[in-house]
Amino acid sequence: MSQFWKPTFTYLQYAQVCARAVRNSLKEEARVVAIRRDEQGLKYAKWEAGKQGELKNTVGNRTAA
Repeated sequence: MSQFWKPTFTYLQYAQVCARAVRNSLKEEARVVAIRRDEQGLKYAKWEAGKQGELKNTVGNRTAA
């Protein structure tokens, strides 16, 4: 099986394509939960003189292609 995807994708890209296909095949309620779980967020703060600055949110959403 791996001979089909190795020349084109890394394993991570292959796994993402498979996960997207599974999410898209789910019923509506389960699909909404799965897509929400797919969202990733990051909070960061700049530290100066030993004090934490303002926390900033960064949310990256992957869209289905």
